[in-house]
Amino acid sequence: MIDPSILRENPDLVRSSLLQRGGDPALVDVAVEADKKRRDAIADFEKLRASQNAFGKDVAAASGDEKQALLAQVKELSAQVKEAGVRASEAEEASSAALGALPNLVLEGVPSGGEENFVTLREVGTLPRFLEAPKDHLDLGEALDIIDMERGVKVSGSRFYFLKGAGALLEMAIVQLGLKAALEQGFTPLIPPTLVKPDVMQGTGFLGEHADEVYHLGADDLYLTGTSEVALAGYHSGEIIGLDQGPLRYVGLSTCYRREAGSYGKDTKGIIRVHQFQKLEMFTYIDPADAEAEHERMVALQEQMLQALELPYRVIDVAAGDLGSSAARKYDIEAWVPSQEAYRELTSTSNCTTFQSRRLNVRYRPEADGPTQYVATLNGTLATTSNCY
Repeated sequence: MIDPSILRENPDLVRSSLLQRGGDPALVDVAVEADKKRRDAIADFEKLRASQNAFGKDVAAASGDEKQALLAQVKELSAQVKEAGVRASEAEEASSAALGALPNLVLEGVPSGGEENFVTLREVGTLPRFLEAPKDHLDLGEALDIIDMERGVKVSGSRFYFLKGAGALLEMAIVQLGLKAALEQGFTPLIPPTLVKPDVMQGTGFLGEHADEVYHLGADDLYLTGTSEVALAGYHSGEIIGLDQGPLRYVGLSTCYRREAGSYGKDTKGIIRVHQFQKLEMFTYIDPADAEAEHERMVALQEQMLQALELPYRVIDVAAGDLGSSAARKYDIEAWVPSQEAYRELTSTSNCTTFQSRRLNVRYRPEADGPTQYVATLNGTLATTSNCY
C-alpha cells in the first residue's frame, strides 16, 4: 500500500497518479475520509480509556455510598469504552480497505494511458528476413517432435502441453543460462513453494484486479502462484532485514500457474498464454534510494539473456494504466516473433518501491540505532518456457 502520510499531506499527488493509470480519483476522497474517521475513532477510544483509568483511581480511594456511586459510573464508562473500541476497530478495517484499494504511485516520467501508450526505449538486433512465410513455434515444435500439445490437452485440458526430448532439454538449458548469469551478479538461488497463504498473495497485490487469474484451493485456503515473485516477496515478511552489506538479491525457480481468464482468442496457439510454465525470477530487497538504479541493473541482465540467445527485441516503458497495482514503473522486453511479424512480451521487470513491503511489513534500519523504514522491492523475469520458443 502507499504511504498513508502522502495520502494525508498530498492527496492531489495520489489523484494525479490515479488519473495517469486511468483510475477513479474518487477513491482518494474515500481513503482520505476513511483515514480521518479512523484517527477520530482512535482518539475517542483513547480519551474514554484514559477517563476509565482515572476513574479507577477515584474508586480505589473512595468508600461507602460514594464508592457505590462511582462503581455505577465505572460500569457505564466501561460499556462506552467497549463500544468505542468496536468503532475504532471497524474504522481501522474500513481505512485499511480504502487505502488498500489505491494502487502504487507511479514514478515521474512513466507514460500516461493504457496498454497501447507505452514508449519504446530501444530496439536491439536485426529483424530476420525469410524467402517464405516462416512457420510458427507450434508447427516447428511438432515437426521436430519437441512439443506435444495433443497429449497435454488429453491429460490436463486446453492450454497444457508436454515438452519432449530436445524441447525439455532446451528449457533446462535456458534456465541454467539464466541461473549462471544471476549467480555471477550475486543473486542467491531459491526454489520456493508454489502454494502460498492468502496474506502473502494479498500482500504482493495479486488479489486485486488480477484475482481472476489465480488458482485457489478452497479446501486448504492456499493459492497457486503465477510467479516466484509472490513467495520471494513473502520470504522476509514480518522481518527487519539487514541491508548494511548491500541489497538482498534472490533468484527463484518455480513452476507457475495462471488461469489466463479472459484471454481466449488472444495469442493462444501453442505454448503462449498457457496455464502452467517454468520461470526463473529475480527479486531484490533494497534501500528505496537505490531502487531505480537496481531496476536498470535488472533490465541489463535481462537484455544480456536476449543477446546471448541472439533474439531481436525491444525494451518498452510500460504505460501507467498497464502497470498493475503494485508497480510504480515497469519495463517490458518484447522479442520479435517472425511468424506474427510483431513484438511479443517475453520478460518484464517492475519497481514496486515500498508498496509490497508495507503490506508484508518488511523493514530495515538505515542507521544502527535509528528507526526502521520500509524497504523497496523489485522483481524481474530472467528466463521462462517461452524464452525457448
